[in-house]
Amino acid sequence: MEKRLDKKDVMELVKEKQVRFIHLQFTDILGITKNVAIPVEQLEKALDGEMMFDGSSIEGFVRIEESDMYLKPDPSTFVIFPWKTNSGGTTARLICDIYNSDGSPFDGCPRGTLKKVIKEASDMGFTMNVGPEPEFFLFSRDEKGIPTTKTHDQASYFDLSPVDLGENARRDIVITLQEMGFEIEASHHEVAPGQHEIDFKYADALTTADNIITFKFVVRIIAAQHNLHATFMPKPIFGIPGSGMHTHQSLFYKDGTNAFYDPDSKSQLSDIARYYIGGLMKHAKGYTAITNPLVNSYKRLVPGYEAPVYIAWSERNRSPLIRIPARRGVGTRIELRNPDPSCNPYLALAVTLKAGLDGIKGKILPPPPVNQNIYHMTSEERFNQGIESLPANLYEALRELKKDVIIQEALGKHIYNNFVKAKEIEWEVYSTQVHDWEVEQYLNMF
Repeated sequence: MEKRLDKKDVMELVKEKQVRFIHLQFTDILGITKNVAIPVEQLEKALDGEMMFDGSSIEGFVRIEESDMYLKPDPSTFVIFPWKTNSGGTTARLICDIYNSDGSPFDGCPRGTLKKVIKEASDMGFTMNVGPEPEFFLFSRDEKGIPTTKTHDQASYFDLSPVDLGENARRDIVITLQEMGFEIEASHHEVAPGQHEIDFKYADALTTADNIITFKFVVRIIAAQHNLHATFMPKPIFGIPGSGMHTHQSLFYKDGTNAFYDPDSKSQLSDIARYYIGGLMKHAKGYTAITNPLVNSYKRLVPGYEAPVYIAWSERNRSPLIRIPARRGVGTRIELRNPDPSCNPYLALAVTLKAGLDGIKGKILPPPPVNQNIYHMTSEERFNQGIESLPANLYEALRELKKDVIIQEALGKHIYNNFVKAKEIEWEVYSTQVHDWEVEQYLNMF
């Protein structure tokens, strides 16, 4: 097992690589990456957890009268950026947890939230592994450098250059990620023009969430170097597929064996795997606001574009919420298909793990698998099989979240209350806007 970096390792690497600046990174409740840049002379102080910042300046953190907070870097997340800064110096990154001024963990830290659910799993004897499949679009910028929704490539699934004009950017993204320690498993053009996918190797849940944050950061940096704009918006263009982030999830026992694999059972899926699926299905409506957090997320979750709409599972087709890939043994896993890359990965993994653990605790068996294409079924056929739908919009998703005590428990009161408050404002602003479609549809008619 590869040694995790500690404070001593980081200090030695900084000296060896002549690092001049360190970015102390963390995410807010909505998953937006924030950072505090420090000169290398302040690194030891930061690694000792003595770096203070103003938490009241971060949306959903704290009120101004309780603003002093501490950044505590995780030494194992140290990585050197493979590009030069404007000053020409070498820059590195550390991902941080947020602590209160009294030294206690901050309830509003998404990374800390995931750690709590990981500990719950550990107390039950499990480690969660996750392999994400994040998709994104590469769009052109106009003459002023402003992002557009135009793309010069007309490529489709798995096409290569010359029709895929994002190939060079995607190649440089992959090279950069590899230089930062990622093990890239696949990189290809997706279905829609300008759409791409880069898959990296699974890891434990916390490392994967850190990797997703790093991945999105790198993709945007390298795209900008190619005068392109990278977006993880779920559905930037009507009429073509949106971007998802399928997450492959598995639980392992502490002896390293896969808890989802049982060679003697039907389909070689263990009872633990079935209970986990049962928990994911039971709480699917409740966690959708977290895994699909934007008004725009629900423009992707519609029939006809392979994005899941129906709460079902299958070992054969890709229309349900949960698919079971064919591989067995150490690779036995479930694929949750509704998350999109706009989500906060720490919170998304926290709520889905919590849902699965609830299934295991309650021995919640899922209904039989649905191995026919659900999109081709009539509403009556779906009703007869008890197949329900995910929330149709952000308002419905928030309403379901308010009903689900288990998912609220995973988030904690601080994050739950501030997330719902922010998203209700987002829905209200969206709902009161007059959109182009309405003007085109009604202006001349009425």
